Amino acid sequence: MSPGAALARIRLNPHSRAVQRDLRDPNDMHRSLMRLVPDHLGDSPRQTAGLLYRLDETSTTSTLLVQATTLDATRLPDDYGHIDVKDLTPMFNALEKGLAVRYRIVVNPSKTQRLPLEQKGQRGKRIPLIGPDADHWWTSRAAEAGLDLHTLFPTPVTAARPQAKGASPMRHHLMRYDGTATVTDADALTCAVLTGIGRAKSYGAGLISLAPAASA
Repeated sequence: MSPGAALARIRLNPHSRAVQRDLRDPNDMHRSLMRLVPDHLGDSPRQTAGLLYRLDETSTTSTLLVQATTLDATRLPDDYGHIDVKDLTPMFNALEKGLAVRYRIVVNPSKTQRLPLEQKGQRGKRIPLIGPDADHWWTSRAAEAGLDLHTLFPTPVTAARPQAKGASPMRHHLMRYDGTATVTDADALTCAVLTGIGRAKSYGAGLISLAPAASA
């Protein structure tokens, strides 16, 4: 049986005060989107709900993709934007080894800084990866997720940084990758779609979109 998940495509209303607020601060965006999933989900509600999102922007529009096991679009403000929700079951059913796909994902390429031996047991600082190092990071994570990449086109994304007074000054380095690939492991890819890839999932990273690639 295929896993259950839904995807909401929200064409944001730029005149909505709620949208303007959420675009300024990823923490506000995360709080708004958590309204789409059930309440009382325990200590890790985002993970329990399987909530992932990505902001796709062009020169004229901003579209928010939101994925979770269940979504209630009526819980957003009426003027937030035009919302379409679809069941992802057909996509999961279509995944099979050898399938050629197009993909898009925003990720947080990073690594943990190695500490001297005398600091063993402490957590090293997260270091953002850029250029070829970031490309290698994504290629490696894609392989673990059941994708053999044919092409990858990186696009820097505005760094996610909370704006609220007293919020952590941490800035999450984000990169969008578009390209083509072949499915090598449908089960691993299904898991990656449902749980996301990499860090900074609360800041719009990790959601991978897939579509059949045009045949040659």
